[in-house]
Amino acid sequence: MDVNQYLEIFLDETKEHLESLNGQILKLEQEPEDVDTINEIFRAAHSLKGMAGTMGYKRMQALTHDMENVFSEIRNGTMKVKSSLIDLLFQCLDALEEYTSNIQETADEGTNENQHLISQLNDFLKEGGKGEAKQAQKKEESSVKEPEVTPEEELLEKWTDVRLGESERLVLSTAKAQGKNVYGVTVYVQETCLLKSARAFLVYKAIEEKAEIIVCDPPAQDIEDEKFDLDFSLIIVSVNPLDEILQVARNVSEIEKVLGAPYEFEGLAEEEKEKEKEKEEEPVISEVRPSETKPVPAVPAAAPAPTVKPNDKKASGKPVVNRTVRVDIEKLDVLMNLVSELIIAKNSLVSASSADGVTGSGFNEQIEYLESVTTNLHESVMKVRMVPIESVVSKFPRMIRDLSKKLNKKMELYMSGEETELDRTVVDEIGDPLMHLLRNSADHGLESAEVRAHRGKPEVGSIFLDAYQDGNNVVIEVRDDGNGIDVEAVKNKAIERGVITYDQGENMSEKEIINLLFNAGFSTAKQISDVSGRGVGLDVVKSKIEALSGEVEVKSKLEEGSTWIIRLPLTLAIIQALMVAVGGEKYAISLGSIQTIEDISPNDIKLVQNREVINLRDSVIPIIRLSKELDIESSKSPDENMVVVIVKKGEKLAGLVADELMGQQEIVIKSLGRYISKCKIISGATILGDGEVALILDANALI
Repeated sequence: MDVNQYLEIFLDETKEHLESLNGQILKLEQEPEDVDTINEIFRAAHSLKGMAGTMGYKRMQALTHDMENVFSEIRNGTMKVKSSLIDLLFQCLDALEEYTSNIQETADEGTNENQHLISQLNDFLKEGGKGEAKQAQKKEESSVKEPEVTPEEELLEKWTDVRLGESERLVLSTAKAQGKNVYGVTVYVQETCLLKSARAFLVYKAIEEKAEIIVCDPPAQDIEDEKFDLDFSLIIVSVNPLDEILQVARNVSEIEKVLGAPYEFEGLAEEEKEKEKEKEEEPVISEVRPSETKPVPAVPAAAPAPTVKPNDKKASGKPVVNRTVRVDIEKLDVLMNLVSELIIAKNSLVSASSADGVTGSGFNEQIEYLESVTTNLHESVMKVRMVPIESVVSKFPRMIRDLSKKLNKKMELYMSGEETELDRTVVDEIGDPLMHLLRNSADHGLESAEVRAHRGKPEVGSIFLDAYQDGNNVVIEVRDDGNGIDVEAVKNKAIERGVITYDQGENMSEKEIINLLFNAGFSTAKQISDVSGRGVGLDVVKSKIEALSGEVEVKSKLEEGSTWIIRLPLTLAIIQALMVAVGGEKYAISLGSIQTIEDISPNDIKLVQNREVINLRDSVIPIIRLSKELDIESSKSPDENMVVVIVKKGEKLAGLVADELMGQQEIVIKSLGRYISKCKIISGATILGDGEVALILDANALI
């Protein structure tokens, strides 16, 4: 069987299970007795084992099998959850993540057996009393010699619990009357078998080719969920001899033995037969007989219970399952591109109609309708691309737990807004910057226990990760109640490293000094550890966030803590923009960053520290002449009133001076490629309705 076609699904689902396990094991550490958490962990480990076994990844399967055994003992109450066990389970998850990344890169799990982890898991199992209990049981069993049980007696004992309903007995009676054989078969799976349900399924399929299965005990669903010991029984009808049926079942590997014999049962009394016949004559489908319709199970025995009672109603109010579809992000990109082209076509129609002076309400109505459709289509595609940031932040509690042990500091992570949604491409890129900021808070931000006690702070440091939507942006804040940023120390380090001169340092504002932390290779750590100190981190944060058209801002108060604020656009593809003209050229400014538009007289411009500013409603706002920044000659004379677009970056405001406004428009952002990446103030380009190309200005970079 070629399993490569399932590789992507396997990787997706494995990552989901590992993510779930990380969160659930953390929860288990806090609430060791929580039965729901234990069951959830057991199910995830069980699913991982099954998936790895199906794909043929034996090492991964062996490790998850032993993890499942441990969870099984915890679930049965024979083992207690200890801190050392939690540490070991996290090491196992790291090993599984290593297997997963190997599979992603090479489609092979690698050669690491992780034998030390398997040995430690088995040691816990022995400590948990499983080993001793089994040995004591074996000793007890050996001391009391019981009489030998013949296979026939063993089978009879197994089948006494099998309850036959009226319809099953009718099916068996009918089969017997037709000269068919009725057999009882019991299958025993080896104790060392890793995937009991898979073996049971193979046996089931093998027997089904030679016979019709009437009853399965325990029910098929329980067998699929591995809710059976090491054996299960079937009652079957066949024209084939019993030996032939038993042989095909014995051919399945990891099956210890298969026993079978003719099955004796009580037939239906005459009046019961009459009742059954009457039921058959009713126009309602009252039973599905295996002799008439042979089900093909997709899972270990898709329940072969032969009765569907006419009075059975569907369970009302049952949640609808499988409403989601996995879609490759590349397919969504293609769809997004088509929507983009549609919007460009719509803009062309609009500009063509106004240029040619086309009139008539009919034409305008059609354009408005097209505009409505494209907008709705765009919003729908955007919603499809949006995913909660939960997929990124769910791994951080585990990371903080590990850092707490490594740095020997007590700390707690509090998260809110995990359900906040962002474009998938942004979510994929945001993980690294957030990880750096959290490590920074844990290592540099939070003080040692002694210092915290001296300052009257709680012993356990707090780190907060909050996400929320703000207009067309998503804001993610990382806060801590630690030391805050020591501005003097940063300034002295920058002077020592030659980043700035002493005179520059004296004239810099607190905010400017804090921004030095974003310089590549800059670190205030006294010594390099494996957590931080190499100066790689905040520069990565800044460049990654700016590459996503976002911004980072820092607020800090010495001895009270720091807040790192990341602002990101909801989408990177289609935006609402204000079109402006500078000289003879057209430019777009994202509406998301615009506060107001002002008409300013040249007389209102003042100079502060040799820079042009305006006093607008008691706020002093610096102005940026776009003609100067873009090196274009302005088409306006100096004494004319100016159009000033007030834009905002964090808490900073600035006024962009344009020659004229051309109106609001929905624009499609097209990348300029890496050749023009050096020009920070241009974030991309767009194609206008008349086919012209307009550059998109990045207000953040201009400020």
